[in-house]
Amino acid sequence: MARVSFERFAEMLDQAVNRIPPHFLRDLTGGFNVQNGKKRDGGYYIMGEYVYGDYLGCFIVFYYGSFVELLRNEPVEVWETEIMDTVLHELQHHLEDRAGRDDLARKELEELAEALRQGR
Repeated sequence: MARVSFERFAEMLDQAVNRIPPHFLRDLTGGFNVQNGKKRDGGYYIMGEYVYGDYLGCFIVFYYGSFVELLRNEPVEVWETEIMDTVLHELQHHLEDRAGRDDLARKELEELAEALRQGR
């Protein structure tokens, strides 16, 4: 399977985001952004990231290069699923931030701790 181009990735991301009802996007002042590069944290690729701050506001970044590294030989349907899953994951960070919660962050730390215990 050929790699999904950056342009096609951006289109697929737009399609996924357009399916989200607007009230879930409230206060996401910087919207959704795509970077061509990849991002890693240790041995893990970062697919997307919720960013918030006093000066820049709130926005979500997707790292095309990380998707390429993990999905390069996968069919388009797998890319579409992973894109939607990542949109929903990052949007959950946004909604929890607005609500003063951090349930997802706690869950991610538990998953990381388990992976480290298992030597992954």
